[in-house]
Amino acid sequence: MERDLKVVRLYRFDADSKVKAFADIAIGDFIVKGLRIVQGVKGLFVSMPQDKAKDGKWYNSFYPATKEARQELMEALLEAYQQ
Repeated sequence: MERDLKVVRLYRFDADSKVKAFADIAIGDFIVKGLRIVQGVKGLFVSMPQDKAKDGKWYNSFYPATKEARQELMEALLEAYQQ
């Protein structure tokens, strides 16, 4: 299922940081801010926006509901990062 998803902002960082970029995406008429592209052990991956709770732990404030939606989001962000 094709969604109306596009990268509206991508800010790249220096190569020596594990966080390679911050990104904002648009899904239809909604904007999601604070996604991160991170260099992990197995390569680049997308980290969801997080908020710190009262218990001191960090929790995702946005996440895809299905594997297909996650894959589409990752592909769109990584493609935009590599351009």
